[in-house]
Amino acid sequence: MPLKRDGPIGWWSPDPRGTLEPSHFHESRSLTRSHKRFETRVDTAFALVLEGCADPSRPHGWIDDQIRLAYLELFNLGWAHSIETWTNGELVGGLYGLCLGKLFAAESKFHRVRDASKAAVASLCDLLGDDGLIDVQWLTPHLASLGAAEMQRDRYLERISALVEIEQTTF
Repeated sequence: MPLKRDGPIGWWSPDPRGTLEPSHFHESRSLTRSHKRFETRVDTAFALVLEGCADPSRPHGWIDDQIRLAYLELFNLGWAHSIETWTNGELVGGLYGLCLGKLFAAESKFHRVRDASKAAVASLCDLLGDDGLIDVQWLTPHLASLGAAEMQRDRYLERISALVEIEQTTF
């Protein structure tokens, strides 16, 4: 993330770290119903997902041109991926991040209709499988409601060293 708007990019390593184990994902009944209404696609509109996440009208926006360019290059190299939710041919939500083995470092998500970004998280959990891990950096009440929890740095580093050695999740 930029240290300040249009400033140098910093690397953040919170301790504890917010993580989501796909096997702990909590999909409420209402989300299950919503999820069925969406079509999920992977990597078909990466730039549009990035644009949705970078919308300057969103509170606490941090995705500037430097970040956009870096992630577009990472996508072109096959490291960054997007999970997208669509309705009637329209992109209505999604998320993006980096995938290394069975670790998905989620960077940001957005929605234009209710539950669209949560459905993207549910689809990501399905793609990663129970042996994967989603790094969400910081635990928020919203992420906790989906099953995310905090993991101490030593456990996190131990866990990711094994996850990146597993064969890459196919997107």
